[in-house]
Amino acid sequence: MKRRSQAARLVVLLCSSMVLLVLLITRWVQASSSAPAPERGTASLPVPTAKGLPVVIRTGLQYIEVTEVDENAGTFTGTVDLRLRWEDPQLRGKEPLDLRGTEVEAALTTIWFPEIALGNMVGEPSFRERGLQTTADGSVELLERTTATFRTPFRVQRFPFDRHPLEVEVVVRGATFDKVVLDYHQDDVAYSHAARGLEVQGWLPQVVDLRRSPVSGWHGTFHSRVVAGLWVKRDWAVVLATVFIPLFSALLIPLLSIWLNQVEEDGTFKVEAFELANVLIGGLFAIIALNFTINAAYETVASGDNTVTRLFGLNYFTLGVGLVVDIALFRFDLARRWFGRWIQEQLFLVLLWAVPALSIGTACAIVAAAAAG
Repeated sequence: MKRRSQAARLVVLLCSSMVLLVLLITRWVQASSSAPAPERGTASLPVPTAKGLPVVIRTGLQYIEVTEVDENAGTFTGTVDLRLRWEDPQLRGKEPLDLRGTEVEAALTTIWFPEIALGNMVGEPSFRERGLQTTADGSVELLERTTATFRTPFRVQRFPFDRHPLEVEVVVRGATFDKVVLDYHQDDVAYSHAARGLEVQGWLPQVVDLRRSPVSGWHGTFHSRVVAGLWVKRDWAVVLATVFIPLFSALLIPLLSIWLNQVEEDGTFKVEAFELANVLIGGLFAIIALNFTINAAYETVASGDNTVTRLFGLNYFTLGVGLVVDIALFRFDLARRWFGRWIQEQLFLVLLWAVPALSIGTACAIVAAAAAG
């Protein structure tokens, strides 16, 4: 009986130990799964304060390739090289590093680096690679090549003579303005340029500029930000045939309703008013179709005041003038009824040249003002 009692106690002890072991393992698994995984590119060590705060990060950005510019979506896709440089006194006297690829990620777990994000990047990058260099005096240079889509503003008031910056926003995350600051000097500005031979379809690349633009944080704090912009100028010759030649051609349609007519010897007009009204109606439908076509191809043009919308407004106004002339002068003969045949003839001669001159002259002035900027 005594042996049975001891065996029962042993079984209970073993079961209790197994239950306790299972509980401990379960608790450990839950703790491991709930702990946040270290984010790629997150500074895991304290900010170095040996030289005081804030830590100044020298920033430069090169545009290696621009594969697509989508002004309707307000984005561009390309590859950029971001260069960050700072001093870390804790690395003085240590062996210099010159690493690429996966070796960089391992090295960054042992040294401090700023938590930087490309603030206007859309979605995830399709490619990202880092390079790291350190020197014995504590200087650190971190390079990051990124291929992604970036959101950028487009303002088309001077279309098609407009210029736009293809912007990339470099923002500090996890540290406020009083701890980490992005800055640039002349050599950083010189580093920030478009790669030699860079081509952008439909655009002419120009200079790259940098500007400081802090971002508001919580509780009245700020985060440092540097915005790089590759200025591109629209190749206006590409849109000349598809936009402005049709617009100027459409402007001639309401003028035909005046040019095609003439005053006979008895004071009557050669062409009947309803025939000219058909010309105006056809012109109206042509301008509406052209408006729809251009707005479908250049959605940003339809959203504000610019050269194209002004020329469309001039087209509609000239159609209205042609309709008034057709009804008042050609259909109801009001000038001859009120003032006589001579006044009618003189008025017709004035309209014959004044309306085309004012319309075409105004159109050319609109385009010239946009080109002059």
